[in-house]
Amino acid sequence: MMKKLEDYVTTIPDFPEPGIMFRDITSVLQDADGLRLAIDTMQDAIKDLDFDVVVGPESRGFIFGMPIAYNLHKPFVLIRKKGKLPRETVEKTYDLEYGTATIEMHKDSIKPGQKVLIVDDLIATGGTTQAMIEMIEGLGGVVVGISVVMELAGLKGREKLKGYRLESCITYPGN
Repeated sequence: MMKKLEDYVTTIPDFPEPGIMFRDITSVLQDADGLRLAIDTMQDAIKDLDFDVVVGPESRGFIFGMPIAYNLHKPFVLIRKKGKLPRETVEKTYDLEYGTATIEMHKDSIKPGQKVLIVDDLIATGGTTQAMIEMIEGLGGVVVGISVVMELAGLKGREKLKGYRLESCITYPGN
């Protein structure tokens, strides 16, 4: 019997703190069949989507976005933590559970009117994705879709991203 994508995800209870069920994506990456299934499933979910460029945040958005960009012959744009990109950038600071984070992308990486697909490993609260959307739209890009491997529905990230097409391969009800 063929394995489902969730069969490749390892769940670690009480990590990083009691009550959290940590969904470990590395077990998907470490299995050739799991990795292929993740990329194929993500790509299949957006097969009807018209887009010009794939955007992914470090570090796991790179892992899943690059093969999709390569397979579909699209450019790939990096979103990185502040201070990692050498040319002129735009940045966005957003709230985390404890504190804030700042991400940035090259100012010339998105052209006005370009249709953008955001690819990442996970949607939790939606804060990182919302920050990416604001940067992309600030450069004149149009976010036409978001594709992720996992969605933690209990953290309500989808609600924060209303109005955007969000495709998740696996949805977990809790945190």
